[in-house]
Amino acid sequence: MAKKLLMVVSSARSMKLADGSDHPTGYWAEEVLEPYERFEQAGVDLVIATPDGKQPQPDPWGLEPYFHYPQDDEDFMLSVCRSFAPDVDDIRVTLDHLIRLNLIAVRRLFHALVETGMDRLRAREVLESAARTAWSKNIDLVEVLAGVDEVTERLSLDRINAIKDEVWQDSAANAREVAEKLAAIPGLQHPKSLAELTDEEIRSFDGVFIPGGHGPMVDLVDNPDMRRVLRILHEENKTIAALCHGPAALLSAPVVDGVWLFEGYKMTAFTDEEEDQTKAGRLGMEWYLESALKNRGAIFDDGDAAWVSHVVVDRNLITAQNPASSEAAADAVLKRLEV
Repeated sequence: MAKKLLMVVSSARSMKLADGSDHPTGYWAEEVLEPYERFEQAGVDLVIATPDGKQPQPDPWGLEPYFHYPQDDEDFMLSVCRSFAPDVDDIRVTLDHLIRLNLIAVRRLFHALVETGMDRLRAREVLESAARTAWSKNIDLVEVLAGVDEVTERLSLDRINAIKDEVWQDSAANAREVAEKLAAIPGLQHPKSLAELTDEEIRSFDGVFIPGGHGPMVDLVDNPDMRRVLRILHEENKTIAALCHGPAALLSAPVVDGVWLFEGYKMTAFTDEEEDQTKAGRLGMEWYLESALKNRGAIFDDGDAAWVSHVVVDRNLITAQNPASSEAAADAVLKRLEV
């Protein structure tokens, strides 16, 4: 028989900031779509539910083009970023670096230089040096390259900007495709109501998967039905998995004899460092997830750097740090389900 998995998606559409103002939110597109496709391909019987049965919305910010860079361009950019310092621990690439400095164009610029006859090794060296300057001085890569004669002798500034724009256009097309795929998922258009699931229905699942976005910090933190799901599945040692801000749902877990259900568990989640770089974080969050989990009794384990994939498995609990961890988190769930 196929394994049966419950995906609990937040249906929150706004969140309160520290100043009391409302900020649009929802689920994070990548964190729902990538695991969904992984589970579907593996033949998992997937049921999507929201706390109130209402249709969830993707966080509008999560559909910005810079969160949907083409994979080849992103992989090449990250390989270049790893050249910035001999010790990986000395490299801190922030979200601002990844979305504002046009580092994403480096792969296509590399190929453009090679096409002009530049040696591949030399093209890589030139671009790594320029990218390192952009990273360390926090300035646009295009601006740096405009001052590198070895590049401008081969590529005009118009050509460099055209290459940058091509990546952006492809990223925008990817974002539209993601939105279209999400809109075509029946379970997101007509989700089950978590509140209406009976205890017996909950027991029929082999596990639960909770994707993030800031939404779970609104409607899954102190939710009695989320508490019920966690209690029932935990009692039967079934898989409990949460991604990015999804571990906010773990704060709904019951306290038994003065002890939180997941006290002493090793786990990860979206870190305070990462949160400070988000749009909501810069405006001012009411509270931070990493700190809240630590205060509740979690043994928090973050990755070597912000924004890199990181998954933690402790007994029946699987947690993952950020959107980059989406596929790895889904794979960890499939492994535990023995699919």
